[in-house]
Amino acid sequence: MKRIAVLTSGGDSPGMNAAVRAVVRKAIYHDLEVYGIYQGYTGLITGQIKKLELGSVGDIIQRGGTFLYTARSEEFKTLEGQKKGIEQLRKHGIEGIVVIGGDGSYRGAEKLTEHGFPCVGVPGTIDNDIPGTDFTIGFDTALNTVIDAIDKIRDTATSHERTYIIEVMGRHAGDIALWAGLAGGAETILIPEADFEMDEIVSRLKRGHERGKRHSIIVVAEGVGSGVEFGKQIQEATNLETRVSVLGHIQRGGSPTAFDRVLASRLGARAVELLIEGKQGRAVGIRSNQLVDFSISEALAQKHTVDLDMYKLSTELSI
Repeated sequence: MKRIAVLTSGGDSPGMNAAVRAVVRKAIYHDLEVYGIYQGYTGLITGQIKKLELGSVGDIIQRGGTFLYTARSEEFKTLEGQKKGIEQLRKHGIEGIVVIGGDGSYRGAEKLTEHGFPCVGVPGTIDNDIPGTDFTIGFDTALNTVIDAIDKIRDTATSHERTYIIEVMGRHAGDIALWAGLAGGAETILIPEADFEMDEIVSRLKRGHERGKRHSIIVVAEGVGSGVEFGKQIQEATNLETRVSVLGHIQRGGSPTAFDRVLASRLGARAVELLIEGKQGRAVGIRSNQLVDFSISEALAQKHTVDLDMYKLSTELSI
C-alpha cells in the first residue's frame, strides 16, 4: 500500500485534528502518500480530495473541530453514491482510507470495505457511544466543558437559591450526563439507559429543601426529553423556583484536552499501522489503556451501554 486517504465525518469532536495529524505523519514516516478528503463522504462523492504534506497538519493538534471539515451525506447511504465515491478513489489511486467519526461514519467505512477499498475506523464523537472502546475522541473535552458549565451554574444557583435543569447532549447515550453529573455533584441525573420516577425526583428535591438545602442541580441527557419541559414539571410539582440551561453545541467546540490529544494521536497512528499490515474493515479503540482493534461490523452490531454502577453511585451520593 502506497497511497491512503483520511476523512472526518458526522458531528465534529475535539481531537479530530490531532487524529488527522497522526494519520498524516505516521503515513509519511512509513513512506506513504496521504490525501485528505474534505467534507466527509460528501467530499468523497464530489472529489474534494487533496494531497497532504507534513506542513499541512502543522499547528492543528491544539485546535478543536476538523480542518478537513465534516458533513452528513444521505447520498452516500445509497449504492449509487457509494459508486461515485469509489470512482473518485480510483481516480486518485487511493488504496486505503482512515475514517474518523461515529457509527454513521463506520457504516460508510463498512460499505467501502465491502466494495474492495480497505478502511479503518477511528472513533471520533463526543457521545462516547461506540461499542468496543472505553473512550472516543472528544468525549473528555466535552465532559470538561459540561463540568465547567455546571460549576458556574451552581454558583448562581446558590446565590439565588434555585433549582437548575441542565440539558446536555446525548440523544441515545447518557455518558456525558452521567460522568458530568457525577463529577459536578448533581442531585439528579437522567439518562436514556435508565428509567426514572418523577415522583421520586420530586420527593428528593422536597426532602432536600426541608433539611435546609436551597439549591439543586439536575442534569438531563437530551435523549430523555426536553430540559425546558422537564423544568416546567419540576417547578409545578415542587413550587421551587426553577431555571433551565440548554448547553447545546458549546459542548462540541474548544481546544481538546491532553487526554483527547494523546488518545487521538495513538488511535490515528494505529489505524495507519493496520492498513500497512493489510487489515481492513477494522476499528481501533482503547480498553484498559491498551490499544485494540476489532471488526467494524462487530462494533455496529453491538448496543452501547453505560456503567450502571456509576449511575447507582450518583444516586447514593446525592441523598
